[in-house]
Amino acid sequence: MIADEFRQLALKLPDAQEGSHMKHPDFRVSGKVFATLGYPDVNWAVVMLTPDEQAEVVGREPDIFKPSSGKWGRDGCTQARLEKLDEPMAREVLQKAWEKAALRRL
Repeated sequence: MIADEFRQLALKLPDAQEGSHMKHPDFRVSGKVFATLGYPDVNWAVVMLTPDEQAEVVGREPDIFKPSSGKWGRDGCTQARLEKLDEPMAREVLQKAWEKAALRRL
């Protein structure tokens, strides 16, 4: 997957909007970030999962996913290696991240 494919999938989610966070493109619903691109570099995306969701995807696909460092990672912030990420997996984690962000605003 390339960054533009990830971007297109993120923006297909209901009410998703692209913005910018710390000089990286981000994707938001109701003002809450659910994913970003380009961190820690252009080869990665980040999805904001729950800690349980993070443990599940990292355990299932450790060559694709890893927790972000520090408190962010402990809270579910999960890095995804774009070159190894396929569309079904990207859809799955983006949907989970979108739901987490959308539900926090409801």
